Amino acid sequence: MSLLSILATAFGIIMGAANLPQAIRIFRRKKAKDVSIITFGIVAVGGIVWLLYGIEIQNTAIILGNAVGVLSCSAVVVGWIKYH
Repeated sequence: MSLLSILATAFGIIMGAANLPQAIRIFRRKKAKDVSIITFGIVAVGGIVWLLYGIEIQNTAIILGNAVGVLSCSAVVVGWIKYH
């Protein structure tokens, strides 16, 4: 695996996890009033498409980054549904 592949995988995972602070905030405060569900919904659906594409072409960087992204976006969406 090349250095660029390693970096792409690592930063894909970090970028995918970028939604976790929002999810944590929602669950700690038990409020999601100011969260745009449309934004997180679009990002989650886009992540699912990219995840499926990564699986189809068997690209680890795309699979890992988008799997983490879908999970973190889903956590925000679940929090929004629960606390909105």
